Amino acid sequence: MLTSLQLELLKTFSRPIPDEQVLEIKQLLADYFARKVDQGIDALFEEKGWDSNTVEGWLEGHGRTPYRHD
Repeated sequence: MLTSLQLELLKTFSRPIPDEQVLEIKQLLADYFARKVDQGIDALFEEKGWDSNTVEGWLEGHGRTPYRHD
């Protein structure tokens, strides 16, 4: 089953277009979704109160639970 976005794209691009335009459209879509990811990350940092110090802590730590020998 096709999504509403897929159907809309099929209608919009129902005629042949040059490969160069296809690449441009792919880049536009990639840029759009990259911006959405950036916005989501920014919102998460704002919500959690994270900053560059938080990221530095992540880089310095190993982030794993130590293995215990019993």
